[in-house]
Amino acid sequence: MLGFGRGKQLVGVDIGSSSVKAVELKRAGKGLEVSKLCMESLDPEIVVDGAIVDTNAVSNSIAKIFAENKIKTRDVATSVSGHSVIVKKLSLEQMDDKQLEEAIQMEAAQHIPFDIAEVNLDYQILEADPESSVMEVLLVAVKKDKILNYTNVLTMAGKTPVVVDIDAFALQNVYEYNYDPASDATVALLNLGGSVMNINIVRGRTPLFTRDVSVGGNQYTDSLQKELDLGFEDAEQVKMGGSVAGISDEARIPVLQSVSEIIVLEMQKTFDFFRATAGGEHLQKLYIAGGSAKVYGLVDLLKQEFSIPVEELNPFRQIGYDEAGPMGEFVSQNAPRLAVAVGLALRSFENL
Repeated sequence: MLGFGRGKQLVGVDIGSSSVKAVELKRAGKGLEVSKLCMESLDPEIVVDGAIVDTNAVSNSIAKIFAENKIKTRDVATSVSGHSVIVKKLSLEQMDDKQLEEAIQMEAAQHIPFDIAEVNLDYQILEADPESSVMEVLLVAVKKDKILNYTNVLTMAGKTPVVVDIDAFALQNVYEYNYDPASDATVALLNLGGSVMNINIVRGRTPLFTRDVSVGGNQYTDSLQKELDLGFEDAEQVKMGGSVAGISDEARIPVLQSVSEIIVLEMQKTFDFFRATAGGEHLQKLYIAGGSAKVYGLVDLLKQEFSIPVEELNPFRQIGYDEAGPMGEFVSQNAPRLAVAVGLALRSFENL
């Protein structure tokens, strides 16, 4: 059920730990524009560390989003991340499709720390230079129970899961469509969700290194609740730079910074490992997306720590939407949070 690309109309449904996001796009001249754009909050503990714990709550939220926003398309693309997802780049000898399929099974058995019978496999040829004796192949494996966890809630909501993608690749899809990267531009795409952080380092349109880390925005909220004796809603407000009575910047900043430093450390480990294995690749820019992209002070800290430009990824940079109406305000407040859902919706238009 994995899919790198399909050519039929799909609604992108991103099931995160704090909300469900749904995006449908349509053609507009030579480009695209938003047809439907919606989000439904989820209570804490419904989705934990990328696993859907309360399937009824999530399926009800999905059904509600589709009904209230009159989304008629039933076919859906969704995505997963976390420890049940393995992404490996392989260098193989040039071979035909049939040989490659056999080789992938053998390679998968060596590179994947799960029983092959327990995973769904997919692969894509990244670079096939006919002059070279080697081909670069991206191997993706996801545990079947992880995929079922997500597809079951969609089926329960009356939808048809057509594509199950990887969060990091959905983010890359958004980046490619909206930023049209130069072939030699090496950047890091960071998706900071509630409980999982996805890091994808890409050169041009080629993924070079992908890693998921179990850290995210929920840690900010938990720390603020504990250290400053706040309720959940107030902690969320403080996290995003809002004001709450009795909480000064002097109180807020050290708590936020302590969590940001954990995130920076994990990113540093990832970048160090990448540089050690990629032979001289230099990161030129960092794009940040996800519900925690707007955490107070985070972008400034990342600029300071990594000494490269850091920018919020804008999933609507080349996608039209009604800027004057309620959608305009919704996008201005939530654009980075919607990046994965937009990337999934873009799977309908792989030939653009």
